[in-house]
Amino acid sequence: MQHNTARYMLSLAATAIVCLAGCKKTPSDATDGSSSGQADGFAAAKATYTIGMSQCNLGEPWRVQMNDDVRRAAEAHPELKMIFKDAQNDTLKQRAHVEEFIGAGVDLIIISPKEAQPLTEPVAKAMEAGIPVIVLDRRVIGDNYTCFIGADNRLIGREAGEWIVSALGGKGNVVELKGLMTSTPGQDRHSGFREAIKDSQINIIFEADMKWLEPDARKEMESALSRFDQIDLVYAHNDPGAHGAWLAANAAGREGQIRFVGIDALPHEGVLYVKEGILDATFQYPTGGAEAIDAALKILRGESVPKEITLGSRVFTKENVEAGGEPIG
Repeated sequence: MQHNTARYMLSLAATAIVCLAGCKKTPSDATDGSSSGQADGFAAAKATYTIGMSQCNLGEPWRVQMNDDVRRAAEAHPELKMIFKDAQNDTLKQRAHVEEFIGAGVDLIIISPKEAQPLTEPVAKAMEAGIPVIVLDRRVIGDNYTCFIGADNRLIGREAGEWIVSALGGKGNVVELKGLMTSTPGQDRHSGFREAIKDSQINIIFEADMKWLEPDARKEMESALSRFDQIDLVYAHNDPGAHGAWLAANAAGREGQIRFVGIDALPHEGVLYVKEGILDATFQYPTGGAEAIDAALKILRGESVPKEITLGSRVFTKENVEAGGEPIG
């Protein structure tokens, strides 16, 4: 009985050895299977990329259009997954959004900052974490980002100033309704404008920061109207500001005495206002949404992109609006 048991155990051991030998992969099996799979994985691009889009606010029609342009461009590329966040004009909230993107390990960040200084640090942190950053429209301090996309606001402000000097014959009383002056577009649209009028007899009789918002612009214009009997023109840093000023002048019965100039030139906003005779001129500020997605794709694919991408601009007046405006610069 013991002899039979020993023979049985030896038989089981032999079977196990044969099975192990049969199940073991040969070198060629490994090469054809897991090894080639690894190689393909390292060589191929990712199936999907996640892009975090941080918008400073959606209270301005122009920024709603920017998000729409980004979304529309991204939808043409199934490999892109967009996450949109609205900071609701709150700098601290926008900082937190960028930090959330970093923590989530997104592949790329697009940010249109509310203010330059406070958003510089979180953008730098994203870069340190190896996440490329496209700064869109408004700048941060320095150049610690992957790519900046935007029009030349200083040039636009200067062109607006030159147009105003010409329209007023070199002299007149002007109200300047400024965008948020802690943002770079507001600063540049102001400084460019002031450069253009410095040798003229244009007098800035009233100026205020309306923070890009139409209701604020209307309130500031009401103050200007109450203080000054002679206002020849309003220069607003965006079209909602110019429209708010027009609404205030219209309510006071003085809109026919004043010219109105804005910036942005969205088809359904500034350009429409020119066609309706509300604005005398508007200068285009492209959103850069499509260009941001184009640059993002190149970055994600390992291609090089310019550090700065400057978008062109056009001016729309009653004389050229039907023809699509005229390029500036």
